[in-house]
Amino acid sequence: MKPADGFSLFSWTNNPDVRTQFIAESAQKKSNAMQTTKSTYRILIADDQSAILDALKLLLRSEGFQVDTVRSPQVALESIGLREYDTLLIDLNYTRDTTSGQEGIELLESIRMIDSQLPVVVMSAWGTIGLAVEAVRRGARDFIQKPWDDDRMVTTLRNQAELCQALRRGQRLEAENSLFRSQGRLTFIAQAPSMRMVVDAIAQVGPSHANVLITGEHGTGKEIIAQMLHMTSLRQDKPLITVNTGGLPEGTFESELFGHVKGAFTDARSDRIGRFEMADTGTLFLDEIANVPLRQQATLLRVLETGEMERVGSSRKRQVSVRVLSATNADLRAACASGSFREDLLFRLNTVEIHLPPLRERREDIPALAAHFLSKYTARYTKQIECFSGEALQKLTEYAWPGNVRELEHTIERAVIMCRESNIHPHHLGLESPSRSRTPDISDMSLEDVEALLIGKALARYSGNVSQAAEVLGLSRGTFYRRMEKYGLYAPDPTRKEKR
Repeated sequence: MKPADGFSLFSWTNNPDVRTQFIAESAQKKSNAMQTTKSTYRILIADDQSAILDALKLLLRSEGFQVDTVRSPQVALESIGLREYDTLLIDLNYTRDTTSGQEGIELLESIRMIDSQLPVVVMSAWGTIGLAVEAVRRGARDFIQKPWDDDRMVTTLRNQAELCQALRRGQRLEAENSLFRSQGRLTFIAQAPSMRMVVDAIAQVGPSHANVLITGEHGTGKEIIAQMLHMTSLRQDKPLITVNTGGLPEGTFESELFGHVKGAFTDARSDRIGRFEMADTGTLFLDEIANVPLRQQATLLRVLETGEMERVGSSRKRQVSVRVLSATNADLRAACASGSFREDLLFRLNTVEIHLPPLRERREDIPALAAHFLSKYTARYTKQIECFSGEALQKLTEYAWPGNVRELEHTIERAVIMCRESNIHPHHLGLESPSRSRTPDISDMSLEDVEALLIGKALARYSGNVSQAAEVLGLSRGTFYRRMEKYGLYAPDPTRKEKR
């Protein structure tokens, strides 16, 4: 589907006609692809008697459970470490002529150490009230005596499995909420001819499961493109998780992406879910992908190739289904040639590449973008500002915008704050031509101004290479990114030459 001539997406969430037109094809595909499926639960049964295992397997499989069986506590623990289960059903006795239940109690404690949320139901032919109480005290969810009642057995295991999956969904939701940041209503403005290919690409690629690499200078709106791709995909009702990979400290990279288990390192006081698990069945957006160190690139590649990951400190493999969108302002092909980025990882990331042009190449969109930001910030600051003067609008369209759409937004926000009139005039914008710029006198600057100046000069000196700029200033990459965000700085594009 290609948009009609003059097609523009403006206030995406407020224009249902445009939204319907744009994602009609993806919605139809999603409707055709959806199938109603019954929830299935994976159960692990541990018992030393093959007849018991066969009977339980026959019973539970007929009720829709996926069943794995083991005959010893050691193999049970190995299985838990390798695969995720919804419920465990374990016998308390494994050695001939043993009726104390001590083996099962020890197994129960070991299971709780591996995964405290995993429901365990215990069973025994030598059940007593005292043994049942002890098992529950050690963490068992229920106690079933042999010979069992089929209906009670099925009901107990299904209830525990449903509870386990609900707890995992709650954990994932809680982790997502901890990362949530309000972004307002999604607005995508694309009237310029240079944006036609971007709009067409979103319409064609959005409904697929292909990984997409979004390229473009800092501030061009790559995250908006990622959101548009997610909204037009078959995963639109699933989570979209965003992570700035360049801002993650190297020591916590794997913990942030893949999670960790309690005790994995000094500060790991509880289990933590990673971004890949949060995005399971949905979309993961990896921003600043070029700044991922080589060692972490290998780990990331392995997950993309296999769909399997492990939390830090755990040997259990977890299967995830994630569509990966990534973004960068760097030339990844040049980075591959220099050896700073893995070529095989690039192949995994850019099944399709969408390049977002800088704002100076889509000047036709500046008036609409400026109007949108004016509406946004007059509402936020309760200002009665009607529009831009003709001179102000001309200045906006003629300015070079090295910081692109993000710089335009900051400029309009500043103008709204400073304006005390009904219209915004050129002096409210605070834009100066390059010929009027000068190097400030450091003696007249505050400490923060000096820090901003040094960071800007380091970025310019190393052509926007954040790692090198951070190293020369003695800062970690994560700290350097936070300083850039604080001062509104952007890494320059070394391939761009300004007209003077």
